This record gives sequence, C-alpha cells and structure tokens, in this order.
Amino acid sequence: MPATFSRRAALALAGLSLPGLARAQGFPQRNVTIIVPSAPGGTLDALARFYAQAMTPPLGRQVVVENVSGAGGLIGMQRAARSDPDGHTISFGNMGVMAVGSILNPQGGFDPRRDMAPISLVADVPMVLSASPRGSIRTLPALLEKLRAEGEKVTFGTAGLGTTSHLAPGYLLFLAKAKGTLVSYRGAGPALNDLAAGLVDAVIDQTVTMIPGHRGGTAVALAVSAPQRIAQLPDVPTFAEGGLPGFDLVIWNGFAAPSGTPAPILAKLAEAVEAAQADPGLQGRLRDLASTATAPAARGPEAMKARIAADMTKWTEVINSPDFARE
Repeated sequence: MPATFSRRAALALAGLSLPGLARAQGFPQRNVTIIVPSAPGGTLDALARFYAQAMTPPLGRQVVVENVSGAGGLIGMQRAARSDPDGHTISFGNMGVMAVGSILNPQGGFDPRRDMAPISLVADVPMVLSASPRGSIRTLPALLEKLRAEGEKVTFGTAGLGTTSHLAPGYLLFLAKAKGTLVSYRGAGPALNDLAAGLVDAVIDQTVTMIPGHRGGTAVALAVSAPQRIAQLPDVPTFAEGGLPGFDLVIWNGFAAPSGTPAPILAKLAEAVEAAQADPGLQGRLRDLASTATAPAARGPEAMKARIAADMTKWTEVINSPDFARE
C-alpha cells in the first residue's frame, strides 16, 4: 500500500497520472497525423511534409499530413485542439496561427496557452516580399512610393487573418505609416495564384513558398527579411537595404499536441523531432529554401512555450496600434 501511494505521488508531482502513463506505453500504436491549418501549397504544408517524412523512421509509424484550412488557420487549430490527447494527432503551425492569431481574433475559440501542449520549435524562416510579374513594381522603394501615392488601391494577398502573410504586410504598413488593402484567401497557395495572375499587387510570405515563385517567374522578389541577403536570392536586397530597416520578421515554425497530452508522449514526439533535425535530406531541403533548423537551446516544450508568450506580448502592442492594418 505505501509503495502504491508513493508511485501515485511521484506521478502527480511529475504532472502525470496512471492512465496517462499507461497510454504512453507503446506509443505510437497507429499512424500519426499532422494537422496543417492551411491549404496545400503554402509554407506550413511544405515544411510539415518535410518533417513528416523525416519523423516516420524514428516513430516507427507513418506520419501523414492533413490540411484543414479556413479562418486564417483557426479551423485547423480548433480541430487539433479537440483531438484525443493521445499523441496520434498533432498540429504544425507558426508564429501566426500558434500565437499572434489569437490576439487578432480573441473570440475565435482558440487560445494557444490553454488549448495546446507545445512539442518543439523546428525551423526559422525569413520572409520575402514579392510583386506580381504582371504589374510595374520591381523594387521595395517603388512599392513604398506607390503605397504613399495610392494607399488602399495597393493590394496584398494573404493566407487569412492572423497568418504570417497577413501579419507581414500589416507590419510593413505599420512601419511605413501607409495605407493598403489586405485581401484574404484560404491559404498562401491561392494568394500566390492570384499574384501570378496580377489580381493582387504583392504578397509577403516565407521563403519556402516565395523562392520557387521567383525562380519560376510567377512572382518578382523585392526584399527579404533576413539580416543579410540570402544565398538563394543573392540579387534581392534586404528590407533594410530597401529603406525599411525595422522589418526583421523571421518566422518560427513548430509542433504542438492537444492540451492534456501525457508528458511521456510529448517527450517521444520531441525525440522524433530531434531525430528528424539530424536527417541529411531534411537539412538539405531547409537549406535550399533559406530556412534554418531552430537552435537546440530554443527547441523543446518549455522553450516553445516561452517563445509563444513573448510573441503574444510583443504583437499585442503592434496589433492594438491604430496604424496596424486589419482585413
């Protein structure tokens, strides 16, 4: 009896329960699904598929991606949060959907601090501002001049309210003290399609989706948000070089499980993420798209939790400013 009591007490102190520990044994028991809260073709989708492939061997089960788009990622995050907290359904998101989106839409029914259990940050990705190849804008100064002259006639395609491709032009307009119009789509893919067709003037999204567009002639890269020019787009200046030095957005991306997922399962998932980071194929894909694996000290559940809290504090001030553009 005393031994049983001691074991229960130790589990309680560790934040676990006997049922939770039992569920963790033998995990995973079936395929693991990554819910991506955006349409196919965007940065989240591409990165999630890279990691799904690299996480399959260490988990010993197939890791598959399910796209659940809508409401700027909110529908997918709600779906993930309501899943059984047994580790077989997790989410892949970024600074927008996993932190800042809840500030823009506090009534949306998703709070990252309450509804998800962080697993780990995995990749840091710069952003690229691109113009339509069918328009006349070919430099960042030209875009800024057009914004100041035409204001809301200048359009930015976004993946939806609260996504990074919404926050980025909102932040640009905030820094430039200019007006513009943000046009919302169900994911970055559809926004980029309309950019190629000339139906919107510009899009700002992560390098994972923007570099292929520039190389393929469906977008014209104007500036990158990295501290220095990137090797993949050597002729494209930084925002600082283009006259907007405060635009320094580098987007974190990471995994989370539903709140209540047992700690041993979270640990196994974090171990699979660490194994994936060492995969040469994944490293090559990240490098080709100007992405970098998150530094080891910034990975893991606690580091991710702290990063979310810090970004929510920072962006609350920006979003509450009258100069921040909302859709």
